[in-house]
Amino acid sequence: MGKSAPVRLGVGIFLAAAVLSVLAIKAQGVADRPASPNVTRPDVITLDVLKKYGALELPAVTFLHDTHTDALEKKNKSCQACHPSEKDNQVPKFKRVKDGSRQQLMDLYHENCLACHKETAAAGEKAGPVVCRECHAPRSAAVSSRRPVGLDKSLHYRHTQALQDKCELCHHEYDARNKKLYYAKEKEGTCRYCHLGTQIENRMPMNEASHRQCLNCHQKISAQKKKAGPVKCAGCHDLARQQAWEKPAAVPRMKRNQPNLVLINTYKPGQGPSSSGQVLKMEPVAFDHQAHEGYNNTCRVCHHAALDSCAACHTLAGSKDGRYLQLERAMHRLDSRQSCQGCHLANQASRNCAGCHAAPPVVRSNGSEAGCRKCHLKPGRPLAQDPGSLPPEEKTARAAELLAGRQMMDQAINLEDLPEKVIIKELEDQYKPAEFPHRKVVQTLLNKVKDNKLAGFFHGDPATFCQGCHHNSPAAAKPPRCSNCHGRPFDEREVLRPGMKAAYHLQCLGCHQRMGLAKPAATACGSCHEEKKR
Repeated sequence: MGKSAPVRLGVGIFLAAAVLSVLAIKAQGVADRPASPNVTRPDVITLDVLKKYGALELPAVTFLHDTHTDALEKKNKSCQACHPSEKDNQVPKFKRVKDGSRQQLMDLYHENCLACHKETAAAGEKAGPVVCRECHAPRSAAVSSRRPVGLDKSLHYRHTQALQDKCELCHHEYDARNKKLYYAKEKEGTCRYCHLGTQIENRMPMNEASHRQCLNCHQKISAQKKKAGPVKCAGCHDLARQQAWEKPAAVPRMKRNQPNLVLINTYKPGQGPSSSGQVLKMEPVAFDHQAHEGYNNTCRVCHHAALDSCAACHTLAGSKDGRYLQLERAMHRLDSRQSCQGCHLANQASRNCAGCHAAPPVVRSNGSEAGCRKCHLKPGRPLAQDPGSLPPEEKTARAAELLAGRQMMDQAINLEDLPEKVIIKELEDQYKPAEFPHRKVVQTLLNKVKDNKLAGFFHGDPATFCQGCHHNSPAAAKPPRCSNCHGRPFDEREVLRPGMKAAYHLQCLGCHQRMGLAKPAATACGSCHEEKKR
């Protein structure tokens, strides 16, 4: 009985405090917060640092960073008011260099934030909340619109110009033996290769590393009254600001001693060309590395883990570093932008290509030797040894030789050999036969991809380009008529093969819609065929 009374008393005090808290919150209007559309801002930070110690007792705090920065500027205070320095660099953490215990971290925020808010309110100025639920609100009035930012080629070039090619100011490696950072020339890589999303051993996460490095540099340059990068959240992470960034008219190639041409080996050790010239695997692939640099804004499009050769991790046999994903699979995966085929497939979704490459029909390589040889070019002279053992200069020479022998689209299609018009009369009934401007359509398609080197190379065979429409026909000067496959009416025994009417409308109108062509309109039947008078 002696123990139960204090317990009941404690519960009573807790309930009374809870009621008073609810009344205080309601008086402040927090409980009646309108369910209006949320405001989107790039400076929204969720303060949930206590999560690493266990479940949160109250909702995380939504913190508007730029609002606080602006308020400090009005008082002639700098970022140092909240962020300490370590080794002459500002630390992104609030009022600390390292995290302490759960209670220490909670007290740190409560004491400093509340003290500042009370001091500001006492001065008669607009201040932040001092009631628990005004900070720890179950619903936030602001939603983050933060856009990730990275150094693409354009932004990287601007930094190399500003820093006079002093790569060591940003790039470093870690010497585990001497436990210090050092600069390794011509081994520079993206920060994201080492600094990941979370803390790993002594490597700080990417968000902390980038804010330490970038913000400190920007602030130091700005203090010298020189043009510097942004120091507020919106300056880097707002979409409109990113789109307004200055872009050099021409960005030169990065200086990292990367290869111009690469000969990608397809032979396992001991399985290269035999003495009789027999090929045990597909021929090596000649890869124009310099050209692909120009097609992409960042090296991370392909080099997702390190700026090494793909084969360093994805070996022919598979390795732990490449998660046992063999080189063959890594290059042919359709669901990955890092693979050759996956990247090419993604490019087919562009408006100029979607007319042929989006369903229906879907134009794919059928896995034949001819399809494979678009990349695995057959050499004019046989290799005498395993390509992996060739000297670097010989690899480059053989790659250049193979690439020079490619047949491009503009060398393959002669418009004069094509019929100017085709009369489609299989469905003549309510409407007169449709006049299809065959040569004009082909010319239009060619014009849309004439500057696309990827299309130019893969459409080097005229039959490949024609199969955008004649999708299941063999290569021939006069391909079979559509009615040879598509019946009238629909054949219920071929559920995946539409009837004539559906086939024409799916093919023609679908192509126009996917390519964004204004004519003919999907609902204007007379655009293609004139209605008969009755």
